[in-house]
Amino acid sequence: MSDKKLQRLPAEQLFKNEIDALINDEKYPVPSGWRMSPRSVLKYICGGRAGNVDIVPKYIGNERLVEIAVATLVTDRALLLIGEPGTAKSWLSEHLSAAINGDSTRVVQGTAGTTEEQIRYSWNYAMLIAGGPSKEAMVPSPVYRAMEQGAIARIEEISRCASEVQDALISLLSEKRISVPELNIEIPAQKGFSIIATANTRDKGVNEMSAALKRRFNIVVLPSPASIEAEMDIVRTRIDQLAGSLDLNAKLPKDEVLKKVCTIFRELRQGETLDKKQKLKTTTGVLSTAEAISLLANSMALAGSFGDGNISDRDLAAALQGAVVKEEGKDSKVWEEYLENIMKKRGSGWLSLYKECRELNDV
Repeated sequence: MSDKKLQRLPAEQLFKNEIDALINDEKYPVPSGWRMSPRSVLKYICGGRAGNVDIVPKYIGNERLVEIAVATLVTDRALLLIGEPGTAKSWLSEHLSAAINGDSTRVVQGTAGTTEEQIRYSWNYAMLIAGGPSKEAMVPSPVYRAMEQGAIARIEEISRCASEVQDALISLLSEKRISVPELNIEIPAQKGFSIIATANTRDKGVNEMSAALKRRFNIVVLPSPASIEAEMDIVRTRIDQLAGSLDLNAKLPKDEVLKKVCTIFRELRQGETLDKKQKLKTTTGVLSTAEAISLLANSMALAGSFGDGNISDRDLAAALQGAVVKEEGKDSKVWEEYLENIMKKRGSGWLSLYKECRELNDV
């Protein structure tokens, strides 16, 4: 199938030119199982230049946190990325795997339905019944394959997994091998094997990780963007990338549009205006940077499909309504108070957006 028909390419394909340039320009020692040195991984994540190729930043934030994450993966410790929704945990996890191994697709998505077999291995039951337990009848998990190949496996939303699934990881991370009692064999991890897990601080109460499991990880906490300028940079970069892969048929949002969206999100997220002069009620949703990116992509889709290609206040208001009002009762009231007490009083630059939002909230 042509790459052009795929809705989303993995990072190693999307940024293949940059990864190849970094590998060809390598000047430092490369750890076992890695395709490039830790310094080159850092450059791939945070931006720079390799030969004649510009490396665009994949993560905009504290570079030291990325250094700690990369250094962890050089050791035999697993890496746990923690943060609020939308702080680029999965994004960073994917790009670390892409740069280090050239394959970010060994993923276990943590949910309430994730089973221990998805961490270890399962069986092709037709082959199992026909010929009994054998290596050929096994269905290896992404973690199993990573151990065999000396590569990185990713476990998303680990705190959403049931406690027995989390417990299965403890021995795996301690012993660095998977036991297969049906075949009386053990699969040892090759050099380069590691796990990158992510956990959402908003979901701490779902299946909180045990102290024993946490001790097997080096933990890196990814903060929300420190300033509105940093958040705008992140949103601008991701929207530019999304626009290239989606047929939105719209122009990129102007800086004034980005600033309005980031201002609204930050104020409702933090419970106060940016100048800290007025307290606000917060919504039930997180209103993360990732949601701001989705909101603007939706606005571009509206503008491209039903407008002239430029994001109008009407397009923005429609996307804002869906992003802010998650629970009709509470969120609608919070949004209404924000419109009347904050947005309406901000002057002519906000008046058109206020009117469009006000009209939708009254529907």
